[in-house]
Amino acid sequence: MSASDALAQGLQPRRGGVLNVILNPEPPILQIGVNNQTPTLICGSKITQGLLKFSPALEPMPELAKSWTVSPDGLEYVFRLQENVKWHDGRPFTAEDVLYSVMTFNREIAPRLRGVIAGISEATAPDPLTVRFVLKQAFQPFLLCFDATALPIVAKHVYDGADIRTNPANLKPVGTGPFRFAEWQRGNFVRMERFGEYWKPGQPYLDGIIWRVIPDGQSRRLAIESGQVQMSTATDIEPFDIPALRQAPNLNVTTKGWEYFSPLFWFEPNHRVKPFDDKRVRQAMSMALDRKFIVERLWFGLGKAATGPVASTTRFHDPSATLAPFDVARANALLDEAGLKPNAQGIRGAFKYIIPPYGEIWTRMGEYFRQAMRRIGFEVTLESTDAGTWASRIANWDYEATSNVLYQYGDPTLGVERSYVSSNIQKILFTNTAGYSNPKVDELFARARTGATEAERKAAFSEVQKILVEDMPLLWVVEVNYPTVTDKRLHNAVQLGTGNHASYDDVFLA
Repeated sequence: MSASDALAQGLQPRRGGVLNVILNPEPPILQIGVNNQTPTLICGSKITQGLLKFSPALEPMPELAKSWTVSPDGLEYVFRLQENVKWHDGRPFTAEDVLYSVMTFNREIAPRLRGVIAGISEATAPDPLTVRFVLKQAFQPFLLCFDATALPIVAKHVYDGADIRTNPANLKPVGTGPFRFAEWQRGNFVRMERFGEYWKPGQPYLDGIIWRVIPDGQSRRLAIESGQVQMSTATDIEPFDIPALRQAPNLNVTTKGWEYFSPLFWFEPNHRVKPFDDKRVRQAMSMALDRKFIVERLWFGLGKAATGPVASTTRFHDPSATLAPFDVARANALLDEAGLKPNAQGIRGAFKYIIPPYGEIWTRMGEYFRQAMRRIGFEVTLESTDAGTWASRIANWDYEATSNVLYQYGDPTLGVERSYVSSNIQKILFTNTAGYSNPKVDELFARARTGATEAERKAAFSEVQKILVEDMPLLWVVEVNYPTVTDKRLHNAVQLGTGNHASYDDVFLA
């Protein structure tokens, strides 16, 4: 519901008040793009904006770009930028910031956009409020790249000429958004305050946002129930607590607002670690997972069983490319065939599993994984860590197995390809960190990326899904429907296809 919708329903947007939100876990930095973990994206999107935002149907809507045109051949994109936009340090926002953000900042560090940005043959600024991109080949989902969570627009004067990853601004971001960074007390809270020179007159309505770090799951539930905080999202609240919160008279619970992301949970074996380089082992591990049990008993229905690498809610999902069913006997037979004979205690091997530090559900998934692997002869040791260490270890391939949730961004080229093409085996989180490589898969993703017609892209995506389901580079488990819990006094929290990753300039408390 936008501000105009609120007015139509007799709800006058109210100016003032501070929104309190759970931040879990505490992110290592606050600059989206440099860090793309969920807490950073949700928190940082109030400071850093994109050229566009997207409706639940993934239709592009104006943000820093007020309008855009696409040439009939699909090669030229021209964006007209909003006027009178300022950075939080008072400098004017111009087309040069957009060119730097796309062609330097995101090209260097964005794990999912490397191939897309490489497809830009020309990037120019005809005037300070116009940006023009010419593509080497037509790329159908090009506009989908320009949400803040996928391609954030940063200040050229802050980053140019310095090391992007170690820039002090990553801890104190300078953005164009409705809220500017004010204070960060580590282990306690991040405070943002209303930006008085925000480019939308009269907005934002809130005076500020305080992001509260609450490590304990039960404390987080009590905070939202009692009104100490007015919003939680993702796995802030454990799935087993959601049924009770749906009944609370002061709260709303929705799973809307993830249409752009289609989050997909998987277990990830590092292919550099034997025996994970053998696809029969990965196939057996997948067959040992009871996805129906996981969805119903661990996620409490907040999702559906994954069927492959492309979520059923993402374009070009092929329902004919499906995983082998849950079958422990078949899994054990496959491991015998792979030469991994069990010893007298029934153990075929042992490995360590790093639990992502996002809440109790992640620990429970790790415990389930350990039990499931024990049934096929693997002894799994669980390791716990903090958000920064987990991200660093996975990025540096310093793990044997872990789990992750990645976003699909409305199109497999944007959100799926990055995890499987060999050109994206990088020491950067949310790339092909597992180290999977298949030349045919590389070729098919390239064909899908550059396909001139929908039919060409569909054919390539269908073929690549069938290969991936056979190769099992990752163990896809759940298409997650994350819940957002809000106090009924909070309005407009979930409107877009990106839900609470929006800038929140029209959110208010009433």
